[in-house]
Amino acid sequence: MVTINNVFNNANMKCIANVGPFYVYEHQNDLSVTPSGASGAYFMKEMNVRKRQVLCTLNGNNAVKVQAGAMQWTTGSVEMNANVGGVGGFFSKAVKGAVTGESAVKPLYRGQGYLMLEPTYNHILVEDVSKWGPQGMVLDDGLFFACDAALNESVVRRQNVSSAVLGGEGLFNLCLTGNGAAVLESPVPRQELFEFVLQDDVVKIDGNMAIAWSGSLQFTVEKSTKSFLGSGLSGEGFLNVYRGSGRILMAPTMAGTMNYSSNGPSQTTATSGQSSVNDAVSSFFS
Repeated sequence: MVTINNVFNNANMKCIANVGPFYVYEHQNDLSVTPSGASGAYFMKEMNVRKRQVLCTLNGNNAVKVQAGAMQWTTGSVEMNANVGGVGGFFSKAVKGAVTGESAVKPLYRGQGYLMLEPTYNHILVEDVSKWGPQGMVLDDGLFFACDAALNESVVRRQNVSSAVLGGEGLFNLCLTGNGAAVLESPVPRQELFEFVLQDDVVKIDGNMAIAWSGSLQFTVEKSTKSFLGSGLSGEGFLNVYRGSGRILMAPTMAGTMNYSSNGPSQTTATSGQSSVNDAVSSFFS
């Protein structure tokens, strides 16, 4: 028998979310700072930069998959399985991991007890995958942290190469389907995420700011206007377009898109207005 002290009764660790077997704890203060790092720790707290951890509760009838290397400690009769599935299974997982930015192997933990994951300064989202529809939820690269073992993983491919090259989202993404919860590492907190619920409609986004979307949505990249020249001169260039019925979670900002000047967002990817202007002018005079 293991008695855990200073976790559930720790005033500095606040449970901020719970879905299924996953509990998200947030450290309210960094109590182990040095004098030289005290000022930095103070301002980090004021700006909501805090350590967050995920506690997984295992009751003997469930199991969880986690990102490789994410385990910090376990208690009770908890066993880990590498979840490789033989040479062929490992090769398949390695390919999936290489194209989606996730770890090739996601260890599986089962038994009865607790599993605590490593702390992260990213924001933690816990999503009920069943609410994303029968075709599941598609994740932006590198967001996966853990999930119910009952969920199915697959890799979805863009319908055309141009949507990946111009949209800045990559050619492949991880898709989770089934009944269960998924834990994601988000660049922004849940309170800042915009959520779109589509019913036979369309959402157009300037840049790769969607962090998750329903697998039922059709994703394409299109010009902001009917002509290349008009798209370039408008300053918007190409847009990520989601059509159909489903949900989208979108971060309100990303690096390089803050509107610091009257000239609008500034990007360095292929979706930038300046690149579109150059392409349009070149094609116009060629």
